[in-house]
Amino acid sequence: MDSTPQPDIAVADVCFLYGDREVLHNVDVTIPHRAFVAVVGPNGGGKTTLVRLLLGDLAPTFGTVRVFGRPPVDVARRIGYVPQMVEFDAAFPATASDVVLLGVSASRRFGGFSHAERAAAAEALDSVGLPGIGRRSFADLSGGQRQRVLIAQALVAKPDLLLLDEPTANVDPETEAGIYELLARLNERITVIVVSHNLSIVTAHATHVLCVNRTATLHRMEDLSDGSVEAPFGTRFTMIHHHADCQIAQSACLLHTPHHGDHSGHAAAGDCPLCHGTGRPQL
Repeated sequence: MDSTPQPDIAVADVCFLYGDREVLHNVDVTIPHRAFVAVVGPNGGGKTTLVRLLLGDLAPTFGTVRVFGRPPVDVARRIGYVPQMVEFDAAFPATASDVVLLGVSASRRFGGFSHAERAAAAEALDSVGLPGIGRRSFADLSGGQRQRVLIAQALVAKPDLLLLDEPTANVDPETEAGIYELLARLNERITVIVVSHNLSIVTAHATHVLCVNRTATLHRMEDLSDGSVEAPFGTRFTMIHHHADCQIAQSACLLHTPHHGDHSGHAAAGDCPLCHGTGRPQL
């Protein structure tokens, strides 16, 4: 009997197209339980599309996505999501607690919130370092406090997986460091996946680095060292140590990954419509 634990995330032979434009090609990624994954890659490389596939907002054109062994839409309540800070109406009379409770409202059809749900909101705010802030206006909070409230919103339903898309894009460096320390503490009990352009997260907190540029490769931090790692999709990543800091430098590349697997929806089984039978996307 196989005693290997089931991964939290299994993406198998996934391609995704917007119309006739292929955004992700042959993505095969397996993420273990309680990993802290930093997702890096160039703008337009498919990072946000991959996150939306994990959330179940998008379905793969070909291949399969499984979270906790199921399609993402089947386990949506076990997934917390924190988007980039969005614009909001400062005149809208929402308290911090109101914003957090939106994290449980999706499962409700009518009625107010129960005492237990309000207690869970207070507990979530406490877990992100904002105890006693529930009655304060969301509009009156600092940028860092608002972002923590959004993290609390994602945590109030007690997810097993937390996805964050550039969670510190609009905060100062000190607040950013505090948020990543918070995520590291949360990672002691749940899996955390963060899309980030700040590569200091890689050495400070991550257990894995997911490099995304139309396809994807997962590296364990312990396998990365000085020198270079040649990713299968042709991008060279170099670990550069400077004053105890580490970053990943990424050079431009072309994608030369052959298709694998039988995608019966293609014009010819096993061939992407953009490959035209050559095994190489026509860029």
